[in-house]
Amino acid sequence: MATTDRQATTLALAHALSAAERGLAVIPLSRTKLPALRSPHRDDPQSAGPPCRGECGRWGHGVHDASTDPSRIRALFAAAPRATGYGIACGLPPHHLIGVDLDTKTGTDATAALRELALRHLFTIPATVVVLTPSGGRHLWLSGPPDVVVPNSAGRLAPGIDIRGAGGYLVGPGSRTDHGTYTAAPGTAHLPPAACPPALLRLLLPPPRAHHPTPASTGGHGQALVQFVLAAHEGQRNTRLFWAACRAYEDGTGPALADSLADAARATGLSEREARATIASAARMTGH
Repeated sequence: MATTDRQATTLALAHALSAAERGLAVIPLSRTKLPALRSPHRDDPQSAGPPCRGECGRWGHGVHDASTDPSRIRALFAAAPRATGYGIACGLPPHHLIGVDLDTKTGTDATAALRELALRHLFTIPATVVVLTPSGGRHLWLSGPPDVVVPNSAGRLAPGIDIRGAGGYLVGPGSRTDHGTYTAAPGTAHLPPAACPPALLRLLLPPPRAHHPTPASTGGHGQALVQFVLAAHEGQRNTRLFWAACRAYEDGTGPALADSLADAARATGLSEREARATIASAARMTGH
């Protein structure tokens, strides 16, 4: 059994390195499809601040450990000797991956539901990577715009259709789990993730939240949002900036905090243009 597990880990690492060559950031997964590295904060006392997403420099932060660097990926797998699969982080450049998970466990026909949505909203799913799951489901890989953050959702689009967006991950083809192996559908393995149809993208985004103005004072909460952006690593910068800007606009402090957030984003390596575009996208998303 140990030899089989070692072989599965070696195979998973090879598949993960191949995915990284395509610009897909990966993490090791266990047979249960969960991140194979335990959180370094599992014994820490509860903190009132934002949760650590890798700022501590240790591994075990789930999708926030994801990388395309071969040496880092090898080190991650070396630290997770029981890994038998790998996860592909969604929402990160260059592909800004969106996963459409067509499940079969709910007793509904998710493929038919997606087909009905496509007819109703006048879009077609382009040729793209399709991953077959052990349960008979399918994962469709799509690419999103760089300035739009697609959230994770389960069944919101239609019963049996789950969406993997920013902060989520997809089980990569070649991964072995307790229920079987994930495989690429014939003829799709070497396709790039196709651009998400605009009509489908609109369905994946949540409706704007109602705006409740508050006094335009950034205060300590505003400073915490700025620090949250400053702590971003490469691959997290746009996502963190977008999240912080959304919170600021929802609190009514967006206009007052926009310059500080942009400065923080530029300090992490984003250009002025990228930072302003992301903040503007957050403003639109929250109805401003």
